Amino acid sequence: MQPYIEEEVIKQLRDPKLQRGAFEQVVNYYGEKLYWQIRKMVLNHDDANDLLQNTFMKAWMNIDYFRGEAKLSTWLYKIAINECITFLNRQRSLNHVSIDDTDVFLLERLKGDVYFDGDAAQMKLQEAILTLPEKQRAVFCMKYFDDMKYEEMSEVFGTSVGALKASYHHAVKKVEEFLTKDI
Repeated sequence: MQPYIEEEVIKQLRDPKLQRGAFEQVVNYYGEKLYWQIRKMVLNHDDANDLLQNTFMKAWMNIDYFRGEAKLSTWLYKIAINECITFLNRQRSLNHVSIDDTDVFLLERLKGDVYFDGDAAQMKLQEAILTLPEKQRAVFCMKYFDDMKYEEMSEVFGTSVGALKASYHHAVKKVEEFLTKDI
């Protein structure tokens, strides 16, 4: 298997004869990373898998619009985050949940997810993360779990580094408060 070299893959994506093979490399290279980012947003394995497929389908259908001004990973993360937000809004509507309420329905789905192997502490952390607004949740997960740089997140969200730092700081405080409120 050849090494993934993004500049080369982007060139191949622009060539109709090489596009399909290049996109396959993109899927192989970014699939697991995107899956886990999505999974941190929606918690459930099956939902994450569906959203990952949707992300790659949207990317494939719009590959000709990728201009290369941002990194390919940034473009893919942006699509994935938007897919998650759309999914979460649809789930809230189906479950008659206000956008301001905790996404408890996600926690219930996580408890029933056979692929979740976390303990009570991990479940409590997930519950704390669910109290965050969805974009703040995404920022928290990207920084806390993936140690993504603020500059990269800035490109994904189209938000300043300062605003992202503040968002992460507020998210950490909210998670800490949730985890320590019963102690």
